[in-house]
Amino acid sequence: MSDSRAVRNTSREKRTSPATFYRQVVAELRKVVWPTREQLWTYFVVVMAFVLFMMAMVALLDLAFGKLVFWAFA
Repeated sequence: MSDSRAVRNTSREKRTSPATFYRQVVAELRKVVWPTREQLWTYFVVVMAFVLFMMAMVALLDLAFGKLVFWAFA
């Protein structure tokens, strides 16, 4: 059985109010470097090409291993 006092936070830090938290979130979001429309389109095309390539590779491997298993156990 664990000691419940060891689990508690011994330093009594003051909690952040929701308004302060919101202001901090907005301040952090202003620091973000957002991509341009052209960059976003390029990233989208690259990701889609990679996903389609991986889908094709997995499908071909599945087909090849399936045929191999049917050949071995038929």
